[in-house]
Amino acid sequence: MARLSVVLLLVVATALVLRWRRPAWYWMTFGVVLAALRVLVRYSSVMDACGLTVPPARWRLALSRMTNRPAPESRVPRILRFRPTRTGLVLRIKLRPGQDAFDVSAATDRLRHSFGMYGVTARESRSGVVEVRMTGYDVLRRVQMPAKVDRAPMRVPVALREDGSVHYRDYRSVPHGLTLGATESGKSVYQRNLVAGLAAQDVALVGIDCKQGVELFPLARRFSALADNQDAALDLLEALVSHMETVYQLVREAQRISVNVSDAEIAADIWDLDEDLRPTPIVVLVDEVAELALFASKEEEKRRDRIITALVRLAQLGRAAGIYLEICGQRFGSELGKGITMLRAQLTGRTAHRVNDEASANMAFGDISPDAVLAAIQIPADAPGIAVVGDSTGGWSRIRAPHTSLREAVDLCNKYADRTPDVPALAPFRPAVASPAATAVSLNKPSTATA
Repeated sequence: MARLSVVLLLVVATALVLRWRRPAWYWMTFGVVLAALRVLVRYSSVMDACGLTVPPARWRLALSRMTNRPAPESRVPRILRFRPTRTGLVLRIKLRPGQDAFDVSAATDRLRHSFGMYGVTARESRSGVVEVRMTGYDVLRRVQMPAKVDRAPMRVPVALREDGSVHYRDYRSVPHGLTLGATESGKSVYQRNLVAGLAAQDVALVGIDCKQGVELFPLARRFSALADNQDAALDLLEALVSHMETVYQLVREAQRISVNVSDAEIAADIWDLDEDLRPTPIVVLVDEVAELALFASKEEEKRRDRIITALVRLAQLGRAAGIYLEICGQRFGSELGKGITMLRAQLTGRTAHRVNDEASANMAFGDISPDAVLAAIQIPADAPGIAVVGDSTGGWSRIRAPHTSLREAVDLCNKYADRTPDVPALAPFRPAVASPAATAVSLNKPSTATA
């Protein structure tokens, strides 16, 4: 008996230590079993308390009266699938007639408290079926990406969602994106994850970093073109516009529309071309868009207008030519001048890290979802990397990218440097990579010899 007590005490102590220091390990060893039992045992009573039940059918009521039996209880949504995951539980339920998926979404906070879970989200997977994802711990506190992720061309796993699923940056479905955030909010880490994910793919990376290249130039071995000032950025963007027009001419030549060509073989973008004819897709990363839009003289204003015009043209027409924009900045409002709001309207993917004011959050989500604006301004300052991601459908979620140091990103870019494609239109902007000793710059004052 004493030995059994000691064993139980050790098990409880181990569970408490794991829950405090390693919540993911605690969930996989103890938490998933306890949570599954808690959900299954409390399911009917919790659904009833949350108002997610419907009255029994009339024929059942009539049958109970005829047989002088107690009236049947209210019906709860039927469980179609119950699946534990590495971060929580997934519950797929079939709604009863008269119920709506919004009813489940509105009750997620009450479900979280009732089931004793860390977070609960709900989404409609198909008509009448709702998938409820429950997390057993704060998955965004210490981000651990799963070992196996779905990889596809132009699709990069960059972060973890608050429901434990992986957030992908899919350029085929969401061509252009906007990333906002204050200083030290995690934009650079998010951008490094993008570059690290794209480095292993057959894609040309183009960077515009007007902070003298301090963010992107360390990754230069994997970039096909880089610009570190406004003049170089203008020339690079206009070269991309010319390249885009050349690609469209190639698509037109390959169309050859006739009665003998099936609908599936008619080319409308580069992905409809044969692989041997398909141009290399290009991802353009702009580190700080405000530096491209600010001006202090008439000449700079003319340069600025040409830059914004080129960006707008690429955003409107670049998708079919395989040119995708990834624009970052601290603010992206109309105060940056004409054409900015037109450019923002073309950026479907929106990601907002911690912002300094509500107006900055409105720049990202004001035309998408007011709830996303509220979530963006509530990101704490002591949690860099946490962001709110949304799209034009109004859906949004909290995410956090795993911490990737600049050294790790540089090593990945050097590893895949041989995959850097040679795009003739971008050849004049190919970064010249020198040895570290040749590029070292001393920031100390030179010492003077004294007699």
